[in-house]
Amino acid sequence: MKKILLIAIVSILISTSNSYGDSKPVFMSPDWAKAAVDAWNNDPILTVELYKSGWATNTKNNRGFKIIEIYREDCLKSQHIQLKIEPKDGKAVCVYGGEVSDKEPDYIMWANTKRWVDMGKGEYGPMKAMMFGRLKFKGPMWEAMKNMDPFSSFLLLTGKVDSDFSSCH
Repeated sequence: MKKILLIAIVSILISTSNSYGDSKPVFMSPDWAKAAVDAWNNDPILTVELYKSGWATNTKNNRGFKIIEIYREDCLKSQHIQLKIEPKDGKAVCVYGGEVSDKEPDYIMWANTKRWVDMGKGEYGPMKAMMFGRLKFKGPMWEAMKNMDPFSSFLLLTGKVDSDFSSCH
């Protein structure tokens, strides 16, 4: 009897640790976006180079920030997410990641999950992705073209956040 009780307790502990302790955010969910904030802010190409190039300070209507909206094209019911970037202390700092909070994003990018995964692994960069229709893009194309290295780093960022790709929600 004690052995059965011990096995039951161990089983419950294992199942709850797998259910709660090891959970990864669903790829491109609001929780994923919150984790992406740290990934952005720990990337010197995104933080330093986007500031040096003037990208972070070239804001729509002088509003003082940039909004990047991204989503998974094959997850029709999933939310779009946004990252908000502000110039601070000589860097392009990501200050928000989560649900859509701004109705006028500077950039909108979308792709199928497989393509996001491929880009996150560095299998190809933004030029090839856009040329072959693997990444769709709305926004100031010239500004993006002038910042191709940081744009590449942004695509790699999608692979830096440990994610659950098996679900859209």
